[in-house]
Amino acid sequence: MRKDIFEVRNKQTRTVIGLMSGTSADGIDAVLTKITGSGLDIKVEEQDFLFLPFSKEVQERIILVANGAYGGAKELCELANYLGKQYAYACEKLCEKAGIPKEEVDLVGNHGQTVWHMPEQAQYLHDMVRGTLQIGEDSYIAQALGCPVVGDFRVRDMAAGGLGAPLVPYVEYLLYRKENQTIALQNIGGIGNVTLLPKNCTLDEVTAFDTGPGNMLIDAYVSRMTKEEKAYDEGGKLAAQGKIHQGLLDFLMKDPYLQLPPPKNSGREYYGKAYLEKICEFAAEHHVEDVDCLRTITRFTAESIAYGLQHFTKESPDQLIVGGGGSHNPVILADLAECLPYCQILTNEDIGFCSDSKEAVAFAVLASEAISGNCNNVPSVTGAAVPVIMGKITQ
Repeated sequence: MRKDIFEVRNKQTRTVIGLMSGTSADGIDAVLTKITGSGLDIKVEEQDFLFLPFSKEVQERIILVANGAYGGAKELCELANYLGKQYAYACEKLCEKAGIPKEEVDLVGNHGQTVWHMPEQAQYLHDMVRGTLQIGEDSYIAQALGCPVVGDFRVRDMAAGGLGAPLVPYVEYLLYRKENQTIALQNIGGIGNVTLLPKNCTLDEVTAFDTGPGNMLIDAYVSRMTKEEKAYDEGGKLAAQGKIHQGLLDFLMKDPYLQLPPPKNSGREYYGKAYLEKICEFAAEHHVEDVDCLRTITRFTAESIAYGLQHFTKESPDQLIVGGGGSHNPVILADLAECLPYCQILTNEDIGFCSDSKEAVAFAVLASEAISGNCNNVPSVTGAAVPVIMGKITQ
């Protein structure tokens, strides 16, 4: 029996799957949640989590398309439908892992795979346009599970004048705010992004923006220096063998993106292949060893986070809670502690949450809020003119 949006909307407690595949294009995060209530009264309980890795071939194809110079309409169509089937499969495997029939799922929130994001206006034909493109056909998920799917969140915020990112701060406000502490939440995925929740804040007092590269440059350099034998620096072991090259770090800290005031966001379009080539050219010219270059790039991730907090937030956080893949890199965590000595550095695991599932949980919540009819963007963060309900519904 198929569920419609009205049936789901009328339920006080919903079983919701959240799906996320990020700029690293390494696979799909799928989380099973129980969500009770909505808005400030919402309660979220994580039931189970699954990571479905992409093969190297799939990851490389996604990155090629996301670099903007590969593929056309045929390629986008094929990739969008392929990913839709993969998202549906991830949902089914998650239900199997959790030991529940897929018919129990009320709703799915799917971020999709970003293949292009252009927050700045550009001339196109006879108009100025901005845009974002997340692909992965939601219809395959709806067909497989028999429930509504909410996806393609970002474009609604852009239509209201926003940047379409970051979106997670709305959920972080609902779940992490405190009356007597200022909390910063730093996600380190392919890109780094931070949310600042001042003590006892209202939604319009939330600050959030992309801090710069997260793991993207680290992963790309590891792949290069190991001749593709390794895709990432597991546990920071390779970076730990090197030393910070101050000249290279100074060069990286001159990155114009760091000086831009919020609202701002970035992605592979900026910190992709061309950016890495600039780093490699500097390293070759100044005879920087591979391990030292990697160590410096790793430090750059931490320094860019500290720079953003020091220059674009009104108050210093009492705690910085780190999530995403970078939270598993002890070198990054130690660098953050050095760069931000005035605040406590924690991971989501330290406070009883899961770093790997955090963004997938966010899209489960954003979907549930959309079904509830609640605006789920943060205009003070994205730059949108008004609050809007983000997400397109497939049923």
